[in-house]
Amino acid sequence: MSAPAHQSTGSDRLRHIWRSRNWAACALLPLAAVYGALSGLQRKLYAWGWKKTMHPGVPTIVVGNVIAGGAGKTPVTLSTVAHLRSRGFKPGIISRGYGRHTDDCREATPQSQPQDVGDEPLLMARASGVPVFVARQRIDAARALLAAYPDTNVLVCDDGLQHHALARDIEVCVFNNEGIGNGWLLPAGPLRESWPRPVTAVLHSAPQPPPGTPATTPCFQLQRELAPYAIAHNGQRVPLQSLQGKPLHALAAIARPEDFFAMLRAQSLTLASTEALPDHYNFESWKRPPDGRIQVICTEKDAAKLWQQYPDALAVPLLLQLDPGYFDLLNAQPCLSSPS
Repeated sequence: MSAPAHQSTGSDRLRHIWRSRNWAACALLPLAAVYGALSGLQRKLYAWGWKKTMHPGVPTIVVGNVIAGGAGKTPVTLSTVAHLRSRGFKPGIISRGYGRHTDDCREATPQSQPQDVGDEPLLMARASGVPVFVARQRIDAARALLAAYPDTNVLVCDDGLQHHALARDIEVCVFNNEGIGNGWLLPAGPLRESWPRPVTAVLHSAPQPPPGTPATTPCFQLQRELAPYAIAHNGQRVPLQSLQGKPLHALAAIARPEDFFAMLRAQSLTLASTEALPDHYNFESWKRPPDGRIQVICTEKDAAKLWQQYPDALAVPLLLQLDPGYFDLLNAQPCLSSPS
């Protein structure tokens, strides 16, 4: 049975506009000019020293992007942390904690509530095995983490390429397979800031780096795929093969839900229906399909919130394959020469 088309969200419509320099994108160019002027002024205020940039005091890696929407920053952050741990470093993760109901600086633990720390920090706290702190000002999160865990000798910031208040040693810019879209700034295009810009490394899902990327910038391809299993609320792994032929209701509250649905179909799963929800949706008013025979399946990020009300949902983790050259580049950075 083929799945009915899901109702498009506002982000779906914007991504369609951002793919080309169409009339709708052109109509938004005046707003993009205002956005560009304001963001440019912000950068200059930091460059001129009128606004302070502060360094945490240990090597700091920022994993971010220059496009709006999902690019895969969190999986890259987790892979980077796992690599650092394999080399003997003791990393910590800092994040803003987007989508949480709180506004203070706090630790995200595996037992935290997603409303308190955000869904992505909670996912990282459960998956990384390292301390995770969230704060609107990343330097506050960094200082709190280092105070609580003084053995930490490297920080990885999930998102924050445009958070100029945090000084950093390494910048990793992640792109999805749409690259820079039409190449225009928000809201006429997907760019948070103009591209190209200097970064330590570019990670890209498309076969080639985004147009305009300097030949001198190290670029590495990344590939995303689903794990061959889903995870139940109790931690049990359910092979995806065992779900073949069963009616599934797939939902995703992420920036690019169709990517998730397509990967499920590639596993020969029968999606009786799909549901795209706004990124970081809280699920407080969500209701599952009335047919109890239909199994709800979601992303691992969504499960942090969905399991609070519907523990029978299954979550499928996302696996990331990174070019080994990326890790070689990290190893070659002077600030990461040894975990001393």
